[in-house]
Amino acid sequence: MTDLKIGVVGIPGKWSTEVLAGALEKRTGFRCVIDMAEVALDLETRSLMSGSQNLCQLDGLVIKKISEEYSPATLDRLEMLRIAENSGVRIFSRTASILGLINRLSCTVTLSNAGIPMPATCVSESETEALAAVKRFGGAVFKPLFSTKARGMTLMDAASHEDTLKRSIAAFKAENPVMYLQQKVNLSGRDLGMVFLAGKYLGTYARVAQTDSWNTTIHHGGKYEPFDADEELIDLARRAQAPFGLDFTTVDIGLTDNGPVVFEVSAFGGFRGALEGAGIDAADLYADHVIAKVRG
Repeated sequence: MTDLKIGVVGIPGKWSTEVLAGALEKRTGFRCVIDMAEVALDLETRSLMSGSQNLCQLDGLVIKKISEEYSPATLDRLEMLRIAENSGVRIFSRTASILGLINRLSCTVTLSNAGIPMPATCVSESETEALAAVKRFGGAVFKPLFSTKARGMTLMDAASHEDTLKRSIAAFKAENPVMYLQQKVNLSGRDLGMVFLAGKYLGTYARVAQTDSWNTTIHHGGKYEPFDADEELIDLARRAQAPFGLDFTTVDIGLTDNGPVVFEVSAFGGFRGALEGAGIDAADLYADHVIAKVRG
């Protein structure tokens, strides 16, 4: 037991948030779960208040989940946490690291600049260019720049009538002025989550579709299963997460007919998939890592 005060930024009542808070409490005797929707920043006093707790006076903060769903407002919440970071509070992962992942395009550009293989991708505000990309790809998944668990994603098939495609693209653009679309790849109903703690590989789990849904997320009925990754795959995932400098993350990878591709690097990583699919108690391992770093 230590006298450290380490809070968890997350969604109160959600399993991953509470299990991490519990792991830290077991080690420190201190429990503090922070809902950013209830936090107030006062720049005059340079305080960041969650109820009666000034987050700037904590020893550390672990960001398990910054919001239920991603949006531009998520970036504002991270900016608020920079005040605590500047006050000397250790943040896991650093706000600068997470800021580069919340926006899907920012993550994609970093991965592309690092030479990481990804599905063919087009980004444009032009409906004409988007239509041409769908035809060129043979089928594409349109993805909001801010989303998790495939929320808001739309599959468009090049075989559809052109007028139907034009209407679908226009409808997507109405909600997403900058359109991000990736070629639909054949995953055979399975993709992978590869887990890393401070750059160290911990293990891999698979998300396996249980329905005829085109995606494998648990949100759409998928389930977790073990997966034994080879060294080549582990090396790819390690290279994908390296530019972001995260304390904990999951790299999402698809196994296609033309080899593995990286879909994204998670800002926060998946505890449940790690536990149920790979037998990794990520909360305990992460808590130990955080305490060791805060102690210095």
